[in-house]
Amino acid sequence: MPRRRRRRIMPASLPGEIADNNAYSFGVLDGQTLHVSGMVAFAPDGTYVGIGDVHAQAAQVFENLTAVVEAAGGTLDDVVSTTTFLAAVEYAAAVGSVRKRYFTGPVPPTSTVVVAPMAREQFLVEVAAIAHIPG
Repeated sequence: MPRRRRRRIMPASLPGEIADNNAYSFGVLDGQTLHVSGMVAFAPDGTYVGIGDVHAQAAQVFENLTAVVEAAGGTLDDVVSTTTFLAAVEYAAAVGSVRKRYFTGPVPPTSTVVVAPMAREQFLVEVAAIAHIPG
């Protein structure tokens, strides 16, 4: 059986140096399955977006998620599941309201986990995803 080829997805709109320095990819396309790393509120230049503002961070997270999915050739309609990590349970409603602006078709299932502390204290929300990218 031939081995599938994996392709690293690194959109130019995301800070590639941060991923490279921490030994991860923003996404990996394995066949038609896209695995998206946990997206956080990084601006393209690597600065933090919305420090202390969960709405602003959630919007940046979903913009970053969109960039990875589009770089792999898909749209948010191709996302089949997400995992949401929150720094506090109180952020769930705010993140949900932002999520509704981005997922307008069939809404993918999500699992939500409260994680404290997050990988960096500035982050309030992180979203990982899996998408099926039609060939």
